[in-house]
Amino acid sequence: MRLRTLAACVAIAGTVSGAAIAISDFMSKEPAPPELAQAGGWMPQGPEAFRNVDILVTPPATAWAEDAPDLGPLPLLQVAFADRPVRAIEPPLSTWSRDIAPGETLDFLLSEAGLAAPDRAEVALALGAEYDLRRLRPGHSVTVASTVDGSPRIVSLAVEDGVRIEVVFGEQLSTQVVAPDPEILTLAGEAVIDSSIFAALDEAGIPARFSVDLAQMLGGTVDFRREMAGGETLRLLWREARVGEDRIGQPDLAFAALEIGGSLYEIVWPDDGSGQATIYVDGEVLRVFAQPVEGARLSSVFGRRTHPVFGNVRMHTGVDFAAARGTPVQATAPGRVNFIGWRGGYGRVVEILHGSDTMTRYAHLSAVPEDLAQGQRVAAGDVIGRVGATGTATGPNLHYEVLVDGRPTDPLSDNRLAEAAESEADDTAALYRLAEARALLNENLGSEIAKTTTERL
Repeated sequence: MRLRTLAACVAIAGTVSGAAIAISDFMSKEPAPPELAQAGGWMPQGPEAFRNVDILVTPPATAWAEDAPDLGPLPLLQVAFADRPVRAIEPPLSTWSRDIAPGETLDFLLSEAGLAAPDRAEVALALGAEYDLRRLRPGHSVTVASTVDGSPRIVSLAVEDGVRIEVVFGEQLSTQVVAPDPEILTLAGEAVIDSSIFAALDEAGIPARFSVDLAQMLGGTVDFRREMAGGETLRLLWREARVGEDRIGQPDLAFAALEIGGSLYEIVWPDDGSGQATIYVDGEVLRVFAQPVEGARLSSVFGRRTHPVFGNVRMHTGVDFAAARGTPVQATAPGRVNFIGWRGGYGRVVEILHGSDTMTRYAHLSAVPEDLAQGQRVAAGDVIGRVGATGTATGPNLHYEVLVDGRPTDPLSDNRLAEAAESEADDTAALYRLAEARALLNENLGSEIAKTTTERL
């Protein structure tokens, strides 16, 4: 019953659907309005064909084909490679530096700088090959440059005269001596003497060691204690070697002028290294004197003293000049070499005869020129040896004696050597040197002092 009812319903639905489709198909076949049909049939038109257009172009008169540059193909870029290997970047170095203090040794400073014992031993051997380490003294300095891990690279020892000895660590240890190239300056100054020449120079800021040179030059001519009343003016001209602001070595006197008791005493030292100085009184040559050691310090005078080695009081028969080992020693007057050899406590000695009664002795020498022979003539200023410490000596120095008829006399007061040197002096050349020195003093003082002195004569 139910099945018949369901089938009837399906049949009715199919009949209705078919009728609807038929009606829709019939309606779709009616023609569309003309406007709508025209709009629906529109399509875009294609582009017009290109047309050839002739345009006349007139080139400039200079633009001819044969003048056009031939550019040609561009070359390919070339990549250049360095033919040397890239240098390795040096690791940064740390620097340690300190001056040697009294009582300290080189090994102590190297240990403080962090060097191991084997490195310290190698450095000491390398430095000792170029410099006598026994000459180390306070004021010398040690500089150590090390890598980050503490390995030493350069050890430098700065000694006197601006000289450095450098030890460089590498595959092998190497050592080099670096000497400065100093500038030579000429300086001038004046000092008023109230108590002593030394004190006057020190107060005026002039090297006080010049007082030794003046005492040596004028000691046999002027009695400073009796003849100087105080208030005398001393004018000096000297030469210094400098590297930057540092003075290298000892300064050298070039000219000195001092008026005492109405007389003008002047001394001119030559710049030729001979050390042969000329003394003038009131513009006339008094005598020629050659210092045995130029620029040395007078460390002991003639007379009784306590012996520095034996400790008892003895007669000191000469004067001592303290100077560095190897400093040239010069004959103080013309003469003939009488003896070269060894004399007990004097050590290595050279003796020179000046006439029949006067002899000079130069002791404690470290060396004598190979071409110096007994009987040879020498002039004042000739090098006859080198400062040393042979014989009985506490350190490098020259012991200088003057003997008259075999008896020691004070070298700073005896005039016999001056007379011997004066006989060989050329007065014309000496007076020219004096005028030149006065002019140079005037120029460097920047005052009228030297000019007035010159006019006075």
